[in-house]
Amino acid sequence: MPEPTAHVTAAEISRIAGVTRATVSNWRRRHADFPTPSGGTETSPLYDLGAVQAWLGSRGHTQVADPREELRTAVRFQPSDPDRTTCRIGFVLALARLSPDGTAALADLTDAELVARATEEVTAILTALPGPMPSSPLFSASDSTILRALLRCVREEGGPAALTVLAERELEDGAATGVYRTPEPLAQLIAGLLPVGVRRVLDPACGSGTLLTAAAGRGAITLLGQDSVPVQAQRTAVGLSLAAPRAEVTVRVGDSLRADAFDGLMADAVVCNPPYGDRDWGHDALAYDPRWAYGVPGRAESELAWVQHCLAHLAPGGLAVLILPPATASRPSGRRVRAELVRSGAVRAMLALPVGAAPPLHVGLQLWVLRRPEPGGPERKSVLFVDTAGSPSPSAGEQATGSPRTGSSRAPIDWADLTNRTLAHWAAFTADPDRFTAEPGIARAVPVVDLLDDLVDLTPARQVRISRSDVDPAELSTRTETGRRQLTEAARSLLDAVGLAGRTELRGSSGEWRTATVSDLARGGALTLLRTVPDTKGSAPERSAMAVPMLTGADIARGTRPTGDSAELRSAAVPVIAVGDVLVRAIAGGSGPMARVADEKDTGALLGPQVHLLRPDPARLDSWFLAGFIGSEENVAGASTGSTVLHVAPGRLRVPLLPLDEQRRYGEAFLHIHELRARARRAALLAEETAALLAAGLTGGALLPPTSTSTASADTSPA
Repeated sequence: MPEPTAHVTAAEISRIAGVTRATVSNWRRRHADFPTPSGGTETSPLYDLGAVQAWLGSRGHTQVADPREELRTAVRFQPSDPDRTTCRIGFVLALARLSPDGTAALADLTDAELVARATEEVTAILTALPGPMPSSPLFSASDSTILRALLRCVREEGGPAALTVLAERELEDGAATGVYRTPEPLAQLIAGLLPVGVRRVLDPACGSGTLLTAAAGRGAITLLGQDSVPVQAQRTAVGLSLAAPRAEVTVRVGDSLRADAFDGLMADAVVCNPPYGDRDWGHDALAYDPRWAYGVPGRAESELAWVQHCLAHLAPGGLAVLILPPATASRPSGRRVRAELVRSGAVRAMLALPVGAAPPLHVGLQLWVLRRPEPGGPERKSVLFVDTAGSPSPSAGEQATGSPRTGSSRAPIDWADLTNRTLAHWAAFTADPDRFTAEPGIARAVPVVDLLDDLVDLTPARQVRISRSDVDPAELSTRTETGRRQLTEAARSLLDAVGLAGRTELRGSSGEWRTATVSDLARGGALTLLRTVPDTKGSAPERSAMAVPMLTGADIARGTRPTGDSAELRSAAVPVIAVGDVLVRAIAGGSGPMARVADEKDTGALLGPQVHLLRPDPARLDSWFLAGFIGSEENVAGASTGSTVLHVAPGRLRVPLLPLDEQRRYGEAFLHIHELRARARRAALLAEETAALLAAGLTGGALLPPTSTSTASADTSPA
């Protein structure tokens, strides 16, 4: 049998070879021996991967793809095989359990020895993975390339990165649709809604396990999950074992609605991001199911079936948080079930998220916070509504870690602000619902009796509207005057920054730079390249929440101070930021700068896992010169790998070779540009806030428009 092959695009060839797309196009035109297309179309040709690798090798182009891209290419080289995928996932767990010396010893083995050792390691693990046991031999000689790519990926990027690549291929070739990874910031928000001290947490549609991982960070020690897609269940089982090694993990394969693997189990909390719009969820077969305590869900109401399934698995007083589409809150076919949920006190809060907060990115999803009523428990007279949908939305490519891709003008979500405000409203409401103080247009506690109308519409945007009597005109007037004064000051500051940033000189003639890569500069001692490598063995020290702030990629994009929670870090060695360090986002795309220089306000913060740190030798490199050039759009594009999410390979960024005095001239100019961006963001934010206050005051009746002499004249007055 011939060796299996795979096809690659020109873009993938550029990533494999570490060159630009233009270089690949030049190769095709100039070299007659360049592989001819073996598939695709005339405008989008596909090339045989083996032929491409042979051609690159003959030309001396070694593969420079990052570990994830190397693994992705190796996996595509072989046909999809669920049994093999199961074995590879087991090998990830085996590798993550080895010491660094142990993985280094594996890398030194011959191909045959590596295949034998992998088979031995995985054989002892497979029984712990959910789903059927593989029926074929675990590994063969043709798997050596994938095994080495897995070994490199786990060593350099961590087990979760390898699991993501393995699951991608199986999900692409499988029949499952609508399989989305819950973004990490959203998972952390959901975990923050859970009560302190929660121990047993269930996710009946666990997917990649992001919500359960976040719950483990909240203190859960028993993690239970079920998913109908085998590769997702296996991925979750291994991922949780790596992220929460001290927790008791149980993951099952199956459809939770049709074949509940945890029938009769009562959990302290349930978290769930269920599939949406499923008309084949088992409506007829489950018509008399005892879980429908609040009414039989309609055929088009699979989401309300998931709501009641989650409530059925809660101990009395337990909390459930679900991510649901907005139509679930208002669709007429679900009115009766919603009414019973509200009447019983099961619905505690409805939280609207901005468009793009989670896939599907064109929909503004909602969080349903539910509590199972306790017999003889307190009467719940109101429901909290919070509308964060007006927050800036992320770029269309923002995925599990909150990372954007190129091609969108949307600004990133300020997850830190959104999370803090939402949790503050939730804490105030749970502490004393009757005394909850509304925030106009954002948050309001609505009496249950006001919700039980003909529609039972639980849409937060509708319920957070504040009546005229809720607004103090004097307070609103003071706030608007303060906003106008701050906006005037910001506008003057912006004009000053425009003047400084515009002072440039015309270059006599255009020319090309003589450049060096960041890797070359690091080897020469001109700078040090640092990053935070996630710990996959559970040996990283525990950190108290927000004891030391953590800088994230979103902080660089927004121009804010470090806002990350260092308690989320699971790494034994985390770089500490110092003045003059150049900070680069690890995910390309979206709005905002890609790099900045650390100042006194960043000093002492921990480096987040999605940020690269370049520490230049001040005697050889100017920090702002370095940040300005490596953050350019062209530079970042040439150093990025990936298809959906673009990961920046910092070693491939290029820097002009200039004398230090010339560097400082450029550095001063880049600093002025940085100040221009920062002041423009502040002015734009203040303008939006002031305009919103004025509009709310005028439309709500708290403010009056100014008296105009022209409108009061006899010429314009009505007869």
